[in-house]
Amino acid sequence: MNIFAVRFIMTNKIEIINKLLIEHFGVPPKAKKLPDPLDTIIGTILSQNTNDNNSYKAYRNLKDNFKTWDELALLKPFQIEKYIKIAGLGKQKSNAIYELLKNLKKTQSKVSLRYIKKVSNEDILNELTSYKGVGVKTASCVLLFSLDRNVCPVDTHVHRTLNRIGLVKTKSPEKTFFSLLNKLPVGTAHSFHTNLIRLGREICKAQKPICSICLLVEICKYEHKNFETTKSNRASSFMLLDNLS
Repeated sequence: MNIFAVRFIMTNKIEIINKLLIEHFGVPPKAKKLPDPLDTIIGTILSQNTNDNNSYKAYRNLKDNFKTWDELALLKPFQIEKYIKIAGLGKQKSNAIYELLKNLKKTQSKVSLRYIKKVSNEDILNELTSYKGVGVKTASCVLLFSLDRNVCPVDTHVHRTLNRIGLVKTKSPEKTFFSLLNKLPVGTAHSFHTNLIRLGREICKAQKPICSICLLVEICKYEHKNFETTKSNRASSFMLLDNLS
């Protein structure tokens, strides 16, 4: 089977999954205004290994105490850390933010990422991931949430659910991301990404997925389905990256 046939088949499967997710969860609300790329990259760094509520509080601590990111760039990592400690991993995240701002100031002469709006997806991924502490997931969040590109960021929920469903067979979120790249039906990335996260939080959990109520159970290839009668704990629908503006 040639590469075009494989891409066509995956695109059709994504469209089916996306429609089923929308039937169950609805169309996820999007930010009325696209956030600045630098807002998104900092928000995503803060979101690593914590929940959206704590990430948002840390993000607001920065936005409420500094008028611009240029002001934040004047601080040392230990000074940044005190504003973001609620998000956890304070040293790691403050260092990543510090290095990012310092490098932007050095290479762009100003603390801004607005220049990437006219850059290709591939070049943006390559450039942003060259910064210490910025991985593929963080870079892809900038593409989707700030530039409205049809790209699906992959976190642990998206990676787990798509492997269980059988859309991909990958060993890491990064490999899942590249398996999906350029294969999504036009305009589906935001709903597909957001609803897969909700699926992973509420139903397709890492431990004991609730397959008895899963909307995708008939097409899912997961071998260890759990049909015990269990109620789903409705997770918060708050999504950090749709609330940065």
